[in-house]
Amino acid sequence: MEKAVDTTSTSSMRLKQEISLLHGVCLIVGNMIGSGIFVSPKGVLVHSGSFGLSLVVWAIGGVFSVFGALCYAELGTTIRKSGASYAYILESFGGFLAFIRLWTSLIIVEPACQAVIALTFSTYLVQPFYPSCTAPYAAVRLIAALIIALLTFVNCMKVKWGAILQVISTVAKVLALIVIIIAGMVVLASGKTENFNDSFKGSKLNPGDMALALYAALYSYSGWDTLNFITEEIKNPERNLPLSIAISMPIVTVIYLLTNVAYYTVMNMQTVLESEAVAVTFADSVLGFARWLIPLSVAISCYGGLNSSIIAASRLFFVGSREGHLPNFLSMIHVKCYTPIPALLFNGGMALLFLCERDVFRLINYFSFNYWLFIGLSIGSLIYLRITAPEMPRPVKLSLFFPIVYCLCSVFLVVVPLYSDFLNSLVGILVALSGVPFYFVCVYLPPSSRPAFLGEMLDMFSLYTQKLCFCCVAEQDLDLDNPPEGGKTE
Repeated sequence: MEKAVDTTSTSSMRLKQEISLLHGVCLIVGNMIGSGIFVSPKGVLVHSGSFGLSLVVWAIGGVFSVFGALCYAELGTTIRKSGASYAYILESFGGFLAFIRLWTSLIIVEPACQAVIALTFSTYLVQPFYPSCTAPYAAVRLIAALIIALLTFVNCMKVKWGAILQVISTVAKVLALIVIIIAGMVVLASGKTENFNDSFKGSKLNPGDMALALYAALYSYSGWDTLNFITEEIKNPERNLPLSIAISMPIVTVIYLLTNVAYYTVMNMQTVLESEAVAVTFADSVLGFARWLIPLSVAISCYGGLNSSIIAASRLFFVGSREGHLPNFLSMIHVKCYTPIPALLFNGGMALLFLCERDVFRLINYFSFNYWLFIGLSIGSLIYLRITAPEMPRPVKLSLFFPIVYCLCSVFLVVVPLYSDFLNSLVGILVALSGVPFYFVCVYLPPSSRPAFLGEMLDMFSLYTQKLCFCCVAEQDLDLDNPPEGGKTE
């Protein structure tokens, strides 16, 4: 499988190592702090039943994420490939499980996650105009669909101002959280502590509710694996990858805890549970004429988070197609813009379908099952490689305590909801199982043994895709983010 490479041209075929320690910390913090902290507090509180236990859940989520991020630091410096869990599962357990991980991302994980972000964006944009009632269902869905369509188009055309808006998005969400935390601390310092009296009353301690509360909290913490998708671009990854994690994770955990303390100081439990946009309700209570700042900042933040998610998902599907795990047309790029238009359009279409679900937290539960299953499996690959390949160089080497604890917690997150939230978990199981026949027919069987009509149908679809999208199959070593000036396509 390996190809001989001319040493004089290797620099053009490798990603540039341009990400420093500071940049790495900013990337992780910027990607972790997104729409989750503005939508998850309600979900955590519903399933925890009390302010006290919900804060414990947020803290557990932070510690759990630190364990996972540290394990990824070892994996990222041992397996020096971009792609995070997909790359680790492929390296350790082979093509089948890597394909199923890719399949679940294609069908449910990525589009459902993007639907949640888009719905958060539209809710915070519309809710201020309906202060005394719930925002209209149709208006929220329509605006969510429009923002998905707009960002899909922007990424198809590779519009230059996308990067500028990404910076503005990061500033907006940090500003919103700083305002919320300061305002909440001022109210708390003034003596308003009654919401924390008997703060554990009504706590739901059964395993099912705890798992679902963690689902909601961990959705906000997702993004700690950001640097592992771009390991090849990090300067001195043996030092900077674990350091970036060690610095950024405590920062995010403290910010999330303080934000929730601010929410709970100002609003009682009933107010939080009845609110469609917790930060808007908070702003209406304490910020007076400046209350418009919060929904605007949250909307801009969600815009940036959605844009990042769309880019990452399209790149994942593009790479999976080049590995032979997805249809050929998903690895096609526009001949002038060098953008994976077919992958972007497919991803955008799937995200639009998930907007039909009325309950945002059900969407989170839909993709959380598969997400944590494969995150746990990728951490399990660390233990597997310790046993099967002990001679591999490991610049960062953790105690096995960390991956073992993380895998046990992942089993809890995957197994317990089978009893407490069976229908939503069943959706995740069926999506994963649906990939098995596709793998057998489209990947495992040699081309000569596959049904003739399938090849003809895919060839015809690829041809029409090329014509409609002005695309062709990319060179194997093309870097989409740094295309050559006079680059070629196959």
